[in-house]
Order: sequence, then C-alpha cells, then structure tokens
Amino acid sequence: MLVLFTDTDTDITPKEAAEYGYKLISMPYSVEGKTTYPYVDFDEFKSHEFYDSLRNGALPNTSAISVEQYKNYFKPVFAEGNDILYVHFSRAMTATFDAMDKAVAELKEEFPERKFYDIDTKGITIVSLNIVKEVGDLYKAGKTAEEILKWAETEVDHFAQYFFADDLKFFKHSGRVSGIAGTMGTLLGIRPIIYMNAEGKMVSVGKEKGRAKAMDRLVSYVEELGDDIKSHRVIIGHTDAPEIAAEVAELLKKKFGDDLPIEFSVVNPTAGSHCGPNGVGVCFHAIHR
Repeated sequence: MLVLFTDTDTDITPKEAAEYGYKLISMPYSVEGKTTYPYVDFDEFKSHEFYDSLRNGALPNTSAISVEQYKNYFKPVFAEGNDILYVHFSRAMTATFDAMDKAVAELKEEFPERKFYDIDTKGITIVSLNIVKEVGDLYKAGKTAEEILKWAETEVDHFAQYFFADDLKFFKHSGRVSGIAGTMGTLLGIRPIIYMNAEGKMVSVGKEKGRAKAMDRLVSYVEELGDDIKSHRVIIGHTDAPEIAAEVAELLKKKFGDDLPIEFSVVNPTAGSHCGPNGVGVCFHAIHR
C-alpha cells in the first residue's frame, strides 16, 4: 500500500489532509524563543491572532526538523509494510530535506524492501497546496506511485504562483527572497511582486505602488500565463487579508467568468513568518511559471 505524506508548509489543513489520505508533517516556527508545531501544539490555526502578533511587532523565525523527527513520522509506515510518497514544499528553500534524506537512508537499511518517493512542488503555500490536491485526486482515482511521479515530471512546473507582500521587513528578516532592494520596504505604498521560479525559489519580479495596482498585476499574470485554468483549481492565498483576497477573486471572475474554480486559503504560520500580514497571492495552471 502507498501512504501519502505532505507538510504544513503546503497550507493544507488536517481536515483536507484526511480527505485525501495524507499524513501531515508539522513544520515549526518560533516567536520570542517559543517553538510551535502547527496542528501538534494546536488543533486549529487562529490566523487572525497570529498575524495580529506580527502587526504588533513579533518577528518569528523558522527552523528545520531533525533526522529523528522524520524517522518518527516514516518508520511506523514502513514497519506496517507500506511505501511512502511525500509531496513537500521546495527543497531550494530549506536545509530540512537534508535531514529527511538521511532519515530515509537509515530507514532503508532497516526496511530494504520498502520504497520512498517524493515530489518537490518547488514552492510553498498555495502552489504547493494546488499540487498536493492534484496528487490527492490522482491517488483517490487509484493511480500508482509511478503514474503520479510521471504526472509530476511535467505538471509541477505548470503551476504558477504570484503574490505581493505588504511589509518587506519580514522578508528582510528571513532573507528568503532574492531581487528585493534593501530600501524598497521603506518606500510608502510600494509592494513587491514575487513569484516561485522553476528552481523553487522566491524571486521579486517587480513592484507596484498601491494595493490596487498590485492586485491588477496579479490578474495580469493569470491572463498572460494561464493555461486551461478552468480545468484546475485557482487558489487565492492570504495572510489574514480575506477582504483583499475576495477583491482579487472578483477581478479574476470579471476576466474569466463566474465559473472560475476559485478556492481560498489562509497562509500557514511557518510560511507566514516570512511573508508578514496583509499579503495576497494567486496560484493557477500556467504555460510556465
């Protein structure tokens, strides 16, 4: 039997994970020295409370999980005679997968007959969520690990994610985005436009003055790059900005019709530690990223 894994950095909730059969790996964040594991240390993500703490000055940090933690997730599955397919956030963004590789290598010595597969979504938050759900659909349809991996070879790069941040101090603190001028965050009303590139890294591709222009810029990318988008989910993610996310949805519906399959997602606290509050992004099926 094949068992699916994903992680909390993909924005999936425990309820959604259960619907597809995913086991969920918790990726931690720390605020003022206190480390929290999403959906382990709490059952429900109180997003408004978390993002309000950032608005009030908190600057969280994130960290990798250990070899032993990965083994604690995977070993029981191998011990039951099952194989694993892990659909995860971008390797290019973290060193945590070095620990995962070591954990899997050690477990394979103990369980040499077991197989471990992984799919790098080359993203985080909503682009990962979109791919996780597509893989979940394939899994529920009875596709094999090999068939799913074949799908991922081409399709991962056909899910694009563009978003804007409201306050650059969080990205400057984390150092996760390239191409952002150090002074940009001090300019009133300037919002960088960021995307996940084909290497799985966050890169700034421009800036807009004012939220309205930033929203229009997101819609323009969907127009320019969208490919068969109505046959796939369009996911709008936000960091405690549901009203802005709803505005982006309305702009997209005006362009593509009310039948555009839009879903909304609140960005998880680990990724949100890098983005900060009031950010909004869109993920869609594209000709390329």
